[in-house]
Amino acid sequence: MSPPPPPDPVVVLGAGYAGLTVAHEVHRRSRGRLPIVLVDRHPVHVLRTELYEVGRLARDGGSTDAWVVPLARVFERSAVECREAAVDGIDLAGRTVHLSTGPLRFGSLAVCLGSVAAYYGVPGAPERTHQVYRLSGALRLARTIRDVEHGSPYLPGERRPRIVVVGGGSTGTELAAEIATVDWSRITGVDARPPDVLLLTGALPFLAGFPPALVGHARALLGRAGVGLLHGVNVNRVEEGRIHLEDGSVLAADVIVWCAGLEAPPIVRDLPVPHGRGGRLAVDPTLEVPGHPGVFGVGDVVEFRDPSSGMLAPGTAQAAIAEARRAAQNIVARALGEPLAPFAYRERGVIVALGLGQGAAALRHVTIWGSPAALLKRAVQREYARSVRRGEPSSLL
Repeated sequence: MSPPPPPDPVVVLGAGYAGLTVAHEVHRRSRGRLPIVLVDRHPVHVLRTELYEVGRLARDGGSTDAWVVPLARVFERSAVECREAAVDGIDLAGRTVHLSTGPLRFGSLAVCLGSVAAYYGVPGAPERTHQVYRLSGALRLARTIRDVEHGSPYLPGERRPRIVVVGGGSTGTELAAEIATVDWSRITGVDARPPDVLLLTGALPFLAGFPPALVGHARALLGRAGVGLLHGVNVNRVEEGRIHLEDGSVLAADVIVWCAGLEAPPIVRDLPVPHGRGGRLAVDPTLEVPGHPGVFGVGDVVEFRDPSSGMLAPGTAQAAIAEARRAAQNIVARALGEPLAPFAYRERGVIVALGLGQGAAALRHVTIWGSPAALLKRAVQREYARSVRRGEPSSLL
């Protein structure tokens, strides 16, 4: 009598903060009894929350070692199979994902495919702006700024290179402060003029959704760093070297960076299931996709509204990791025929880097700023990177 076929695996799509944690936690909670396949188009986990550090990227000459961790290293002491492939399609009814390497059936599925830049139909924005939501984009931006700075040595009376960052959320804020405070002369090897950095926040408030005390400190520290703030007007069109605003004004810019928001990738937006804003998956309180038992959405691809508070979980690495732990618990529960538990998000705190040695943080009822906040940010980032390299993904503020 032949043995029964092995069960279809738990398939995790995406090796970002959410996907890495789901794979690790399912393996830990099932004690290796559930087969797991982690799929990503790249063989590495990218420390995406550190991609605003374009000065380091420019200084390191294109080396990405500090920003990536090989997946084989993360899971070398586990039975998780890491498969390098692109996701071409998801057949929920057939419980199959179609990869560039062929079809793969799943017993349970965690969709952790992250997000892509949202351009809101603004003409010219996709083609004529930079972004730092991917490592490749951050590298291109670092090289571009380095080249612009190298080509603009200090000459009395000449204007400084202007870099406009579109989007007043945490990514745009951290990036603008980083660009303004980097010693570009040291990187380029010439006596370069410091860039003129303008943060264009749009119609949304600056750092919308952050605690007011943190926002106040961030605004003050940005001012000290020399970052200009322009509020209340959205981008209407982007041309080469120029940004047209809705009020009819035009801004000249040597480099334009788009940090105005995120949306779900097309493959997620096209799934025949309920969606929220930006094509994100609308999930049940257990993070399951309605009507598809064993299929979970985790991280940036999800719009999750806490049933008790009515608040949306933020699109942060901290929230993605928290969701991933609950999703992993429920994946194992589903496999064992046990009840699923609802997810509730409890933020531990937020930290915003504001240039060289500066930051602002809100930790429960305490706000800190300046160098203590910057040191805390660096410590949290380093601890996460160390834990991932040990094969033990941890929390991240």
